Amino acid sequence: MIYNGKQINIEENVTLAQFIQDNNYDIKKIAVELNLNIIPKFEYKNVILKDSDKLEVVSFVGGG
Repeated sequence: MIYNGKQINIEENVTLAQFIQDNNYDIKKIAVELNLNIIPKFEYKNVILKDSDKLEVVSFVGGG
């Protein structure tokens, strides 16, 4: 899978929710694009990642 521009290996049957948790993201502070589509947060648990996917996770950072 391509994750934030880098090729990585993923386990079979990993949900997007599990991937987000395993990579220590705060679900309230991210946006996810999978194969050029924005994925709503309520769908994360229903999306199974595949080796052919292209995943971009963007974190929001506050500041002033």
